Amino acid sequence: MASRKLSGPGSRLEETVSVPPLPRRAALALPALLALRPARAQESYPSAPIRMVVPFPAGGTTDQRARLFAERISVDWRQPVVVDNRGGANGFIAAEIVARARPDGYTIMFGSNTLFTSNPAMFRRLPYDPVRDFEPVTLLGVSPMTVLVNNRTPVRTLQEFIAYARERPGRLNFASGSGSSRGGGELFKTMAGLDMVHVGYQSTPAALLGLMAGDVHLFIVDGGIGVTATKEGQVRCIATTGTERVAVLPDVPTAIESGMPEFEFTSWTAVVTPRGVPPAIVARLNAKFVETGRRQDVTDKMRGDGSNPVFSTPQAFARFMEEDAARWRRIVEVSGMGEG
Repeated sequence: MASRKLSGPGSRLEETVSVPPLPRRAALALPALLALRPARAQESYPSAPIRMVVPFPAGGTTDQRARLFAERISVDWRQPVVVDNRGGANGFIAAEIVARARPDGYTIMFGSNTLFTSNPAMFRRLPYDPVRDFEPVTLLGVSPMTVLVNNRTPVRTLQEFIAYARERPGRLNFASGSGSSRGGGELFKTMAGLDMVHVGYQSTPAALLGLMAGDVHLFIVDGGIGVTATKEGQVRCIATTGTERVAVLPDVPTAIESGMPEFEFTSWTAVVTPRGVPPAIVARLNAKFVETGRRQDVTDKMRGDGSNPVFSTPQAFARFMEEDAARWRRIVEVSGMGEG
């Protein structure tokens, strides 16, 4: 018969509790029983609601894409996939939440290149590690950016805007609402040799409102927001930044066609989990997101906002991020936009 003493903090009271030893067979079987628990948890996954953290406010392209997937996966798995918008601080807040979450597959992130490749290039210090803190699940889509001007700016083409800006050094500005839009604006300004002022907004929708109001002259943003605003006549799209024209904006030339052969610039969306999620659960998430993304209605929706559906294994996605991180380091070096 074993015994142990219990004492509460700040108290001298003690009591002896008798603890009968486990039978030898039970003691030998206990490790095997404990080992079965995580295996059974993986087999039954998901057995509870999934929290999908989005690092931007509601209304942006990443948020819209996340809700598209969440709705369909919730139906398939008969478990709610709840979108949790945690915008602000260039995605730092959301990244910390996911990095510190329990690695059981019930907290995931629907993120973008802002968190995983542009932030590390732009900031010397991050409150998270984009490689060590996360498990890659899958890439979901790659999007060219749209080059937007407000309807008051008297230009119709990229070259007209460049000429207009050169005649007004230091008097025109460009908006950003994320690392991607900041990078696009800085790279364009540098390549075109323009003297323009950067105006940062807390979110992409806020930056778009600033453009529509005439507070800023130029906004380079991902296709989901740019296509919709252009079609509704709220702004004017003078170029896109892929190698080919965007199918839903067939009359808008690429920057390459418009006389800037080196100005190719894209953003992307993807899914990650906290580091340490069991491989079997990562594999289930990968299979479900890829399967959902290949449905015709989802594919049509993504292409409708200018995105190209692209899916991958976790391993291929990890390699893709490495390559994109190197690209972003070059962008920051060329544009000189790195921050503290």
